[in-house]
Amino acid sequence: MARYDVSETEWRLIAPLLPNKPRGVARVDDRRIINAIFYVLRTGSPWRDLPSRYGPYTTAYNRYNRWSKAGVWLRIFETLAAQSPGSLHLIDSSIIRAHQHAAGGKKGGPDHAIGRSRGGLSTKINAVVDENGLPLRIVLSAGQASDKAAVAALLEGLPPARALIADRGYDAQAIVELVRQRGSEAHIPTQRDRKVQRSVDPGLYRQRNMIERFFCKLKHFRRVATRFDKLARNFLAAVLLASTRLRLRAYESTT
Repeated sequence: MARYDVSETEWRLIAPLLPNKPRGVARVDDRRIINAIFYVLRTGSPWRDLPSRYGPYTTAYNRYNRWSKAGVWLRIFETLAAQSPGSLHLIDSSIIRAHQHAAGGKKGGPDHAIGRSRGGLSTKINAVVDENGLPLRIVLSAGQASDKAAVAALLEGLPPARALIADRGYDAQAIVELVRQRGSEAHIPTQRDRKVQRSVDPGLYRQRNMIERFFCKLKHFRRVATRFDKLARNFLAAVLLASTRLRLRAYESTT
């Protein structure tokens, strides 16, 4: 088995979540295509440079693009994420530089979650992880967007946790109230210039390193660490697939 290919344990988890194709011409071997996609995500290689053992690069790219458009990668991610324990939610964001291949092209058109921040053209990955540092929800925004603006979308539809932990960049009364309405307790330090300081449990707040470690692992996938995709939909698919791989490996390590 090649270095980046899925193991037997990983394949047993992901195979039942792939779309059925009961009619017509049978699809090219799903496992080979999944391995090809993970190879590109991990190495950051252009699709044209895909090793020949994975078959034609066009087959792998077309499957990746078509299933991204159909929401297949999102459904797989959400199905696996639904198995997470619900005691803690940790929120944070990370900036990703947009390569010239992603940022180029004609101006105008739909918002593809690329904006200009201090580091140039960039995209922001906003995430919620559980107490094991495994992702529950991913939302993209333009690089200059406020972290606070993504919180409602990150929490929407998630079962409430006992506590939500975030750094002081998320200090806003509206966010604290949103968390309270969901039946959780917000552990978010107040900005230092506020007259009234909110108390935060030090033991719980130390667990915020779990989401920082998640982003560190996520950026081992070079196709995520630098954004090459023009479409936000396709870049989000890359982030979701990399997050899915982290979850699969975490499950494999405990069985």
